[in-house]
Amino acid sequence: MIKTTFVTKAQLDEITREYPTPFHLYDEQGIRSRVRELNAAFAWCNRGEYGGFREYYAVKANPNPRLLKILMEEGCGLDCSSYTELLLAEKVGASGEDIMFSSNQTPDADFLLADSLGATVNLDDFTHIDVLEKLLGTLPANLSCRYNPGGEFKLSESGNVMDVPHDAKYGFTKEQLIEGYKLLKDKGVNTYGLHAFLASNTKTNDYYPTLARILFELIVEIRDKTGVALNYVNLSGGVGVAYHPDETPNDIAAIGAGVRKAYEEILVPAGLSSVSIYSELGRFMLAEFGCLVTRAIREKHIHKDYIGVDACAANLMRPALYKAYHHITIAGREDAQPTETYDVVGGLCENNDKFAIDRALPQIKVGTADGDLLIIHDTGAHGHAMGYNYNGKLRSAELLLREDGEVELIRRAETPEDYFATLSF
Repeated sequence: MIKTTFVTKAQLDEITREYPTPFHLYDEQGIRSRVRELNAAFAWCNRGEYGGFREYYAVKANPNPRLLKILMEEGCGLDCSSYTELLLAEKVGASGEDIMFSSNQTPDADFLLADSLGATVNLDDFTHIDVLEKLLGTLPANLSCRYNPGGEFKLSESGNVMDVPHDAKYGFTKEQLIEGYKLLKDKGVNTYGLHAFLASNTKTNDYYPTLARILFELIVEIRDKTGVALNYVNLSGGVGVAYHPDETPNDIAAIGAGVRKAYEEILVPAGLSSVSIYSELGRFMLAEFGCLVTRAIREKHIHKDYIGVDACAANLMRPALYKAYHHITIAGREDAQPTETYDVVGGLCENNDKFAIDRALPQIKVGTADGDLLIIHDTGAHGHAMGYNYNGKLRSAELLLREDGEVELIRRAETPEDYFATLSF
């Protein structure tokens, strides 16, 4: 099983002469290409009679400012979910309609900052209408509401359950939505949005079109019951990536075409062809264009064979937290046949600190200076961003492989001084 890497062994040898492992490395060319693919897939919505399309990148997936700037240069807005993410958006030059603020259990300070930046606020609960009005004195002219249909989410009546919205803490019920839009209209709001996120990391081209049909039909119902004609619908995230080499990647062109079909079958006949479409993708935008590079430093042979690396779950939490699969390539031996079965592990005092379990790999050379370099794939989203300092482990550097082939340090590695900076002895 082979996954293509965007960096060569020769490049890594050069990089590691200056930057010690572990580090996350990102591919600028890949990121820019992905945005352009997404925009092309929804270009139909930018026709004059339709409302238009825009991606609001989910900052939580990877909040590095250098990457945010690249995405904004390609036309993306930013989807923020916290006070600090709003500050990040401001610092990279986003304001007003560039920012979508989708949060839950939202502190007053977060609402106030979002309003001061002119961000579009996506309300998570019916009670937030009253909260926001009391905080601001009057409601913003533009507000969005998040929908939770409850029950189980399937692509068809007989299909497998993809997720269970009934158990999710997010959003309004349909009844609350209807009452909510009536209330917003009475209070002077004049620009309205609808948002929903019903499943995560989907591996099917049918998710977005199915979600779109649900929301488009709801938009028509809202108009008929409240007189409110929504201005935009936010399909949020959920489009996944092929972490395993045997998985078929999602086809964003087919996804865009499926959403278009639903749009033209539901919204256009209802006289609602001016509705804009937004997305808030994170994983799909960046995951495949990042990798964690780590060196094999130790080996252990007891009841199983272990390869110890200088990275740990503090650098990439997904395998420990979700038992998520991340493919591993030995740099320079991409085509080598697997002859060994290893658990690839980090040094945390936790037995779930494992990047791979019973993974078939070529024999790995270990050494603190000359051990094999392992490329752990698809860490561009929810990788470094989920890092932490358990066991006093320090978060790694982040590097950008630029389009011109040069490597740029976009976040230095933490030091013990950083770890101690917030402590009082």
